[in-house]
Amino acid sequence: MYKTIEETAIAINMPQSQVMRYVIEGRIHSVHDGEQFLINSQQFDTYFEQLEQIKHEIDIWKNTPIPEDIDIKDED
Repeated sequence: MYKTIEETAIAINMPQSQVMRYVIEGRIHSVHDGEQFLINSQQFDTYFEQLEQIKHEIDIWKNTPIPEDIDIKDED
């Protein structure tokens, strides 16, 4: 589904000026219909899936206890 710059900015929670800059830089792929840029919203699906996976992996890492090191000795 194609969205305008404004609709895309709302969908990905990013300022319109930044979305426009990314379109001009080629970081966000778009089609220009003569009046406005149209952005295929499916190009963000993989990004958001990977972002969720990374968040999940970070949560696992944060909740994993630090193992006790067997080489540490109390020298007191």
